[in-house]
Amino acid sequence: MSGATPIFRMFDEAKAREFYFDYLGFTLAWEHRFEPDMPLYMEITLDTLTIHLSEHHGDCSPGAAIRVEMADIEAFHSQLAAYKSKYSRPGIHKTPWDTQEVTVTDPFGNRIIFFERLAL
Repeated sequence: MSGATPIFRMFDEAKAREFYFDYLGFTLAWEHRFEPDMPLYMEITLDTLTIHLSEHHGDCSPGAAIRVEMADIEAFHSQLAAYKSKYSRPGIHKTPWDTQEVTVTDPFGNRIIFFERLAL
């Protein structure tokens, strides 16, 4: 096995694009609709992280969560704070299990917990 690709449910394409592309900095890899008025399915990437977003009701349930390990979480947190989102201003916090974490929740209730392991 070489990895996993989480699928997050979305309900509004414009909100998804604002959150994932403008706020978090993801880029579009590809998108697909069976017909113009059918639900959207797309792949987005941020560095080595790949997520699929789906409007299809049977693909997944809203409210999922994933954990993503990263380096330089403080710089990432500063980037998010500089965006001045009306809906998301996450903090950065140290956990008892020696990580620093930034949790963001998308407009559909899905959470991404970005974390960096602290040197012991």
